[in-house]
Amino acid sequence: MTTPRDHLVDWLRDAYAMEKQAETMLKAQSGRLENYPELRARIDQHLEETLGQQELVGACLERYDASPSAMKDMSARMSAFMQGMGGMAVSDEVVKGGMAGYVFENVEIAAYTALIAAAHAAGDEQTRKVCEQILPQEVAMAKWLLEHLPDTVTKFVARSAADRDDAKR
Repeated sequence: MTTPRDHLVDWLRDAYAMEKQAETMLKAQSGRLENYPELRARIDQHLEETLGQQELVGACLERYDASPSAMKDMSARMSAFMQGMGGMAVSDEVVKGGMAGYVFENVEIAAYTALIAAAHAAGDEQTRKVCEQILPQEVAMAKWLLEHLPDTVTKFVARSAADRDDAKR
């Protein structure tokens, strides 16, 4: 029989791998965004939040004497790396990166919402509080990306139409 605690620990491992994937993606995006300073600054801010989230989720795992899944971590990092490599090859990287970031943030929102319920079911109020602390950061980032996507697209389209080198990144 699988207990609520077993599910919680498994999903915490997933969340840790997800945050490692986010770290890889955010670092890659930030490193390439040369001509969209507002977007880059927000990505850098969220990168710092992501590093803090990793620590918080890692501490939840440690309380259960559990470690992050090496396989999930490697898989998440490889996925993020491949996404980053794919972004380098497209002419509209900044737009596709913004869209992908928004989708990823919503996956994180769903994951932390599920973790809050799982922690409650497992009677782990400390993990529930951690996830409730992380969730608003993910919601804020998703909201910011969605609100700023039209401006990013408008800047990109104008620069691209003028055949400017600064359109892509």
